[in-house]
Amino acid sequence: MNFTVVGYWHGYPEAGEATSGYLLEANGYRVLIDCGSGVISNLARYISVNDVDAVVLSHHHHDHAADAQVLHYHRILRHYNEGGERPLTIYTHDEDEAFANQLSAPPFVERGTYTSEAPLQLGPFQFTFTKSDHPVPTYAMRVEHTDGTLFYTADTGYMAELAEAGKDADLFVAECSLYAGQDGSHIGHINSEEAAKLAEQANAKQLLLTHLPHFGNHEDLQTEASKVFSGTVDVAVSGWTFSFTKS
Repeated sequence: MNFTVVGYWHGYPEAGEATSGYLLEANGYRVLIDCGSGVISNLARYISVNDVDAVVLSHHHHDHAADAQVLHYHRILRHYNEGGERPLTIYTHDEDEAFANQLSAPPFVERGTYTSEAPLQLGPFQFTFTKSDHPVPTYAMRVEHTDGTLFYTADTGYMAELAEAGKDADLFVAECSLYAGQDGSHIGHINSEEAAKLAEQANAKQLLLTHLPHFGNHEDLQTEASKVFSGTVDVAVSGWTFSFTKS
């Protein structure tokens, strides 16, 4: 199982880059986790957009979902150019019907729904969802595969429950919108220390900080988190990869 950072910026993409988007691959199956602004153009650096099997959105803010509908155009144009294609399914929660209904473009793109009540099986991956603390309905994701476990906080304020949801993850991917000491609780975001605290409480093996701010020095985020988390800390950049291997 391989994980690749396609985009990692908070709010809007820097030049030539993207906001939240992560590629998960195993056994010839490819899932895009979140699909923010610039993700589709940057995804082409790693795989053909034709090869995406499913998309899972944590929530509907534009920096996580803006390019989901761009995929509609891709699938429609691909169909008329190549023909004979099975529909792509974009999965999201059902707590914003107006937005979720826009994700369907039959017969080219279908909308799928997940809940926190039951796992979602996509190819070789089993997803389970935990609601996070954000101004709009948002879900953290635990993804399990025979090679290992990924946990993604999505956007959230600090919640101890996320440490339990991410328990023993091989890779703990945490949003990190702020630097140590900055309080993002009123806007549903965490800082470097809080991200590290969650990963430490989860007994995760490795921490990746993502959803990064447009100010300051990102190396400081790594330094701050390393004072709290006892494992390896990395800071997201485009193309950062992690390979899960059976222990």
